[in-house]
Amino acid sequence: MAKECCKGNGNIMILACAGGSNVGQLSNQAAVELTEEGWGKMFCLAGIAGHMSGFVQSAKDVPVMVAIDGCQVGCIKAILEHVQVPLKRYLVLTDEGIEKNKRLKLNRAEIDRVKAAIKTAVGGELGTSVAAAGKTSSCC
Repeated sequence: MAKECCKGNGNIMILACAGGSNVGQLSNQAAVELTEEGWGKMFCLAGIAGHMSGFVQSAKDVPVMVAIDGCQVGCIKAILEHVQVPLKRYLVLTDEGIEKNKRLKLNRAEIDRVKAAIKTAVGGELGTSVAAAGKTSSCC
């Protein structure tokens, strides 16, 4: 069951930084790959920041969300606070030991490391979601 839990599902909203640094682009690339793998779905942060009512409401209603900021500037966190969307799961890549720089050429090991950190950050909520559906789980 733990492996199923860690696979994620389409109800996971992924909000990724796409800033002009390696950590912003790592956040974005990891979100793209997790979406392509069916683990969750990237969502339009610009629509939320632009106060587009449907986007903001979707962010408020989604059962599982992970916000991935590249650095301590915390743009995603600030956007969510501004539109009064509760921060559910939150990850800052520089807190994960990835040094911020302006080199935009990403490497596979760092992308995989970020994907694993995202899955870990969301793991507890996936377990809760599975348990709420009447199944037992011990998530990743």
